[in-house]
Amino acid sequence: MSKVVTLEELKANSSKDSIWLLLDGKVYNVSKFLDEHPGGDEVILAEAGKDATEAFEDVGHSDEARALLPDMLVGTFDTNSGLEIKKMTSAPTSAQKAMEQGSNMMYFVPLALMGGYFAWRYYSGSA
Repeated sequence: MSKVVTLEELKANSSKDSIWLLLDGKVYNVSKFLDEHPGGDEVILAEAGKDATEAFEDVGHSDEARALLPDMLVGTFDTNSGLEIKKMTSAPTSAQKAMEQGSNMMYFVPLALMGGYFAWRYYSGSA
């Protein structure tokens, strides 16, 4: 049976020594991960004691990052705490959409330049 974490417990574990985060209705102990977090520990500490789901989603964490979560699970959050629990979405965030569009441009621009170069060579060579 999973532990039910209260809002008081979540807030009590919001220091660098013991930090729990609420993500998608579940509470995770990320204390041991602070030093390894690519974004630095201050990013995690800023979300301590509250629902960090939106911040987690906005960054667009990888599948590898999400795969680390089950090992850090403390339990489920008390739904009667009065805190509105945010849900993770499977739809891409605006940041993920922008990155995807940027990736597509990464291919389009060089191909367009190459096409222009070969067109210039073709038409300048036949004149």
